[in-house]
Amino acid sequence: MPQGTIKKLVSERGFGFIASAGQELFFHQSSVAEGGFESLTEGQSVEFEVDSAPNPKGKGPRAVKVRGV
Repeated sequence: MPQGTIKKLVSERGFGFIASAGQELFFHQSSVAEGGFESLTEGQSVEFEVDSAPNPKGKGPRAVKVRGV
């Protein structure tokens, strides 16, 4: 499972970004597997899966099944 670091959280809108291996991945609060979105903090290490489905907004890859390590 890939790992990365929470780069930015936008709590009031329910999403964030993960920095991993030179790329930035978007994630939505519904993609957080354990502990809930509220349990995450900027700078925290996480593991995740990359959603291979096409992004409906035409942007970069999305992280799913996000959880702290």
